Amino acid sequence: MADLLRSKFEDLVHRVKDKQVNKQPTQTEKLKLYAWYKQATEGDVTGEAPSGFDIVGKAKHKAWSEIKGMSQEMAMQKYLDFFTGE
Repeated sequence: MADLLRSKFEDLVHRVKDKQVNKQPTQTEKLKLYAWYKQATEGDVTGEAPSGFDIVGKAKHKAWSEIKGMSQEMAMQKYLDFFTGE
């Protein structure tokens, strides 16, 4: 099951990078997708948040840190669900 999930996730990530998906996420949704992607590929966030001058970096770090403890499999599934609605 985990191998199938990872395979679906990796396929979708390639399709997203190649702009082969029709769904256009909002800025808020992009932060969620970023967090799920990072959690799925790297696990829990580490390190300190960027300084206040790096607004985008700080927002990304905050989004990722908010899902700390989520399993990598759950993060993959949430990413998939956003695009596929499964």
